[in-house]
Amino acid sequence: MGTTAKKMGNGFTYNDYVKWPDDERWEIIGGEAYAMTPAPTIRHQKMSMYLSTQFANFFKGKGCEPFHAPTDVVFDEQNIVQPDLLVVCDQNKITEKNIQGAPDLVVEILSPSTALKDKREKRALYERFGVQEYLIVYPAEELVERFALADGRYGIADVFGWDEVLSSAIFPELRLNLWDVFDKQPPQRETVEA
Repeated sequence: MGTTAKKMGNGFTYNDYVKWPDDERWEIIGGEAYAMTPAPTIRHQKMSMYLSTQFANFFKGKGCEPFHAPTDVVFDEQNIVQPDLLVVCDQNKITEKNIQGAPDLVVEILSPSTALKDKREKRALYERFGVQEYLIVYPAEELVERFALADGRYGIADVFGWDEVLSSAIFPELRLNLWDVFDKQPPQRETVEA
């Protein structure tokens, strides 16, 4: 698992962020700047596209809006990230330039260069700012961890394998066939004869 490149220094803010070159992708967590390079793999992008489509279809007309990267989420001056996917139900958080405050649901699809940051720094960030549900997709292991906020904490993740259906903790009607997310054949279910 690789490590994420950082800009030297700390105390970076949104003012610094908007001045960096457009061809570079960065996130700021706790005033530290983390690179978002190299570009995601094709498998990562296929998973993201599939989930984006599922979210767009599910949330249509329900008052919540899904977004995909690169969409800036500004928690405060020193915490700006670009999750792979996110859902926002409070329309007041959606501005012309970015999302202001915590999304309701965030999905991160792990890449070797960002996995540690997604599992450690971003998990703590999302918990701290009140993201209600955080899904971490593990392409290599073909599993998903689901964190649901309870009393301001995430606690232990629920883990789902590729051959299972994941129901969202906060949107129970949102059900994802994980074999489709991981581009695998549907599991064969045993039938019981009467």
